[in-house]
Amino acid sequence: MSLEEVQDVRTPDATTDTIGTTATTDAAASAASAAPAASAAPAASAGPSKSGTWAALRPLLLRMHFYAGILIAPLLFLAAATGLLYAGSWQAEKIIYSDELTVTEVRDSTLPLSAQVTAARATVPEGKVVGVWPAPDAEATTRVIMEAPGLEEGRTRTVFVDPYTGHVNGTLTTAGDALPLRAWLSEFHSSLQLGEFGRNYSELAASWLWVVALGGLALWIGRRRSRKALLVLPDRAATGRRKTLSWHGAVGIWAAIGLVALSATGLTWSKYAGEHIGKLQDGLGGATPSVSAALAPGSDSGSGSGSGDHAGHGMTPGMEMPATPPTADIGIDKAVAAARAAGVTEELRITLPAKGKGYVIKEQDKQLPVHLDSVAVDPADGRIIDELRFADYPLLAKLTRFGIDLHMGKTLGLANQIALAALAVAVMFLVFWGYRMWWLRRPTKDRALSAGRPQPRGAWRKVPLTLLLPLAAVTAVVGWFVPLLGISLVAFLAVDVLLGAVAARRDGAAAA
Repeated sequence: MSLEEVQDVRTPDATTDTIGTTATTDAAASAASAAPAASAAPAASAGPSKSGTWAALRPLLLRMHFYAGILIAPLLFLAAATGLLYAGSWQAEKIIYSDELTVTEVRDSTLPLSAQVTAARATVPEGKVVGVWPAPDAEATTRVIMEAPGLEEGRTRTVFVDPYTGHVNGTLTTAGDALPLRAWLSEFHSSLQLGEFGRNYSELAASWLWVVALGGLALWIGRRRSRKALLVLPDRAATGRRKTLSWHGAVGIWAAIGLVALSATGLTWSKYAGEHIGKLQDGLGGATPSVSAALAPGSDSGSGSGSGDHAGHGMTPGMEMPATPPTADIGIDKAVAAARAAGVTEELRITLPAKGKGYVIKEQDKQLPVHLDSVAVDPADGRIIDELRFADYPLLAKLTRFGIDLHMGKTLGLANQIALAALAVAVMFLVFWGYRMWWLRRPTKDRALSAGRPQPRGAWRKVPLTLLLPLAAVTAVVGWFVPLLGISLVAFLAVDVLLGAVAARRDGAAAA
C-alpha cells in the first residue's frame, strides 16, 4: 500500500498536495498482483472516513493485497506469459501445419469417408482408427484419429487426408484437437511441462487471481479522487511513481472482470478446486450430460471398422444367429447420413463403434452460434439410439461449456484469442508496475538495499467482531473449497506471525 494510503488510515484529513509530495507506497507491492491497485489514484484526495465498515476493512484488505501481490505475482506473471503464447498458438499452427491442414485444390466432389479412412489405414497400418473428423470446410483436410503403439497417454496419431483425392498430406501426434505446437504450449501453460506436480502452480495462480483482482478493485474504487475519470483512465499529468500508480490502477480496473473470469474458468478443470466445483455442479443438477451409445444386448458391434466391413467374431455355441448379425456395421458413410438426417450437421466428430457401443457423432462447432448436438447410431441398422441437443443442457452445464471455451480461445475465434492475449499482456504490465512501485518506495536513505513495508500488523483488530466472525467463516469455507488458496493463506499467516515475533524480540532487545 502507498504512504498516501497509510495517511488515509491514520490521518484522514491529509490533503491531496501532501499526499502527492510524500507518496512512497506499500500499495506498490499489492500492485504486483494482476488486480487493480490497492494504492491511491495519482491525484487522489484523502480516503474515506475511519467510521463505517469500509474504513474497518480497508487496512485488512491492504495488507492481504500487499502480501498476495508480492508472493503470488511471480506465478501470475508466469501464467500470463505462457497463456500469451497459448493464445497465439491457434493462429501459429495454421501457418506451421498448413500442409497438413489444407488441400492443394478444391474440387467439385469428395470421396466417401470410408475411402478416406482406408487411405489413412494404408499410411499407418499399425494404428487403430478410433475417430474421424470430416473436413469442416472446402479447403480443409479430413482428420483420421488413430491409437498407435509407442504414444504417450492422451496422445493419438492423426492422419490428414485430402477429401477430394484421398492423398495423405501428413501425420502428426496430437492431443485432442491440438496439434503438436499448441499441445505443448497448453501443457506448458497448465503445468510447465512438469506433469501432475506442475499443475499446482497454475491452480495456485488461479486460486489467488480472483482474490487479488476483487480486492484490488474494491480498494481502487473505494478511494475518493479529484476527477471521476481518473478511476478508469491514467493521469497523463502525473510523473514518476504517481504515473506508475495511475497506469496500474486504470489498466487494472479494465482487466479485473476478465481476470476474475479466467480464474473461475481455470479452476473448473483444476485438480483440487475442480473436484469440489464438479461435485457442487452435480449436486445442483448442472452436470454436463452425454449421449449414450450403449447397444441393446444381442446387437453388439465389435468391428469398429467404420468402413462397411463385416468382420466375423465367434458366437457362443448353441446361440441362435439373430436376424442381423451382432458384428454388422452399416459403415461410416451411412452412419453419418443418419446423423445428418437427425439434424447433426456442423463440424462433425465421429467416434467409431467399440464393443457394446455404436457410433457417436457430435457437432463441435464451438464458435457462436454454437452447434453442439450429438447422436448415437446403431451400427447394425443406422437407427438413432440416443440423441442430445445442446439446447437441453442444464444452464450450469451451458455456462461451464461457454466459460471453458472462452478461456481456451474457441468461442469467438480470433477475437477471443486477441482478447486473451490482451489480458495476458495486461497482467504482465500490472505485475511489472507493482514491483516497480514497491522498489521506488524503498527507504534508500536508511539502507542501500531494502524493500517496501506492508500495512502495519493488527489490521484485523480494527474490524468489528460482528463483521470479523462472518468474514473468518467465509474465508474458512472458501479456503476449504479452493484448497490451494486456503493452504497458502495459512502459510502466509504463519510466516507473518513468525516475522512479527522476530521483530518484537529484536525491538525488545534494543529497548533493553
